[in-house]
Amino acid sequence: MGRQQGWFALILALTIASGALLASFGLQLGLDLRGGSQLTLQVMPAGAITRVDREQLEAVKDVLERRINGLGVAESTLQAVGNDQLVLQLPGEQDPTQAARVLGSTALLEFRAQKPGTEAEMKGLLALKRQAEAVLRSKRPPIGASPNAPARPPVPELSSKDLARALASLGVDVPAGSGETDQIDLLLKEANRRILRLYGPPLITGKDLTSAGRQQQPTGEGWDVTLGFNREGGEKFAALTQSIAGTGRVLGIVLDGRSISEASVGEQFKVAGITGGAASITGNFTAEEARDLEVQLRGGSLPLPVKIVEVRTVGPSLGAENIRSSLAAGLAGLALVAVFMVMVYRLPGFVAVLALSLYALYNLAVYALIPVTLTLPGIAGFILSIGMAVDANVLIFERVKEELRAGNTLIRSIDTGFSLAFSSILDGHVTGLISCAALFFLGTGLVKGFAVTLAIGLLLSLFTALTCTRTLLRLLMSYPALRRPTYFLPARELPPAKPMDATPGVA
Repeated sequence: MGRQQGWFALILALTIASGALLASFGLQLGLDLRGGSQLTLQVMPAGAITRVDREQLEAVKDVLERRINGLGVAESTLQAVGNDQLVLQLPGEQDPTQAARVLGSTALLEFRAQKPGTEAEMKGLLALKRQAEAVLRSKRPPIGASPNAPARPPVPELSSKDLARALASLGVDVPAGSGETDQIDLLLKEANRRILRLYGPPLITGKDLTSAGRQQQPTGEGWDVTLGFNREGGEKFAALTQSIAGTGRVLGIVLDGRSISEASVGEQFKVAGITGGAASITGNFTAEEARDLEVQLRGGSLPLPVKIVEVRTVGPSLGAENIRSSLAAGLAGLALVAVFMVMVYRLPGFVAVLALSLYALYNLAVYALIPVTLTLPGIAGFILSIGMAVDANVLIFERVKEELRAGNTLIRSIDTGFSLAFSSILDGHVTGLISCAALFFLGTGLVKGFAVTLAIGLLLSLFTALTCTRTLLRLLMSYPALRRPTYFLPARELPPAKPMDATPGVA
């Protein structure tokens, strides 16, 4: 009796703990239930690499995972598909534009010194670049402004005549029908291309970085990106800045083949250069641009270029509809199982329904604790595991009925039923777990989610069928009013009562 009370206390404690876990952590919903975005990324071969293999795919995945963590997108998942594709799921993210821009960029950072003898040409190109950037910036709505707010007027320094003259001087062919913004974009691209030609080879790269951050400019008009170098990178940076200090030449900071900042170095650094192992990229970045650049640099450069081949968005209304449909299907299935068990197995069927309710609670608590991201296939695995848990109870109760038909007592029939059904239940669950292992290690994406939820359910169903059901049934048997074979089996199926032996009377 004491042993049964101990098991009952354990079940009660697990029930309370499971409820507390669900209340504290809740369930993580996947893309198909919560809504969000899914990006399919194609890893492209480059240079001497003509074919992407699994090792190179994992290297790209590691860099992208660091960038995703830097973006702060909660509950995102990045999974490899085949040898050259990655699938990124961003639950709750309805606009994947920013993530696509950050993830798709190579983020190859280089520091280059301007070539001697190019000062005049560089001065003109930088002036043109500043003008073009100012015009484009003036056309952007202020941060926090309504999308329908009127755009700020362009700066007057670059009129239509000046724009046409600048395009002609750079030899830019303007397609017919191009608007002003398109023409300025063409001008800016050509200016950047020519500026890049005036730099020498890269002397410092992103591999020399140890940290990246961002800070707002003292004027409050823009943001800067701060950099920290390792020891070797700090020495290179000091030598590089010393070589151009006071010469009028600029230090170019190049990201993915585009000059994002050009800095002059004062004559005061001619003796030792800029020491301290730190630098700042000043490019009049917005808060979002500075954050994206920080994330890219902290995550590192991609070993191979990445191309976004598909973007799929699931609306929150569709996710809510999936939740409602799944919940209705699960509750309907559980209700039908409960009715079947009570009608066929009577009192043990009622006990089985209680055990299944505990099973469902424990299952959801484990999902919240690990945590498991719940998807539609995951819900299917959960419902299927409920069926496995019912099968275990059916095996046990059928054994109990056989023992009762054989004329055994009620308590002996219950104990024997559990003992005889154990091997069959164990074999069925082990084979199911083997299938789950095969699905998890050989499958991808949503198939793995199905395998995980099904495996958790199979392990818990063993506990609830062999422990919870038995403990609850023995607890009810402690009440004499419930200790009746007809609560387990119809009276017509019970063996006839054995007649009592006649006792000779005393004369």
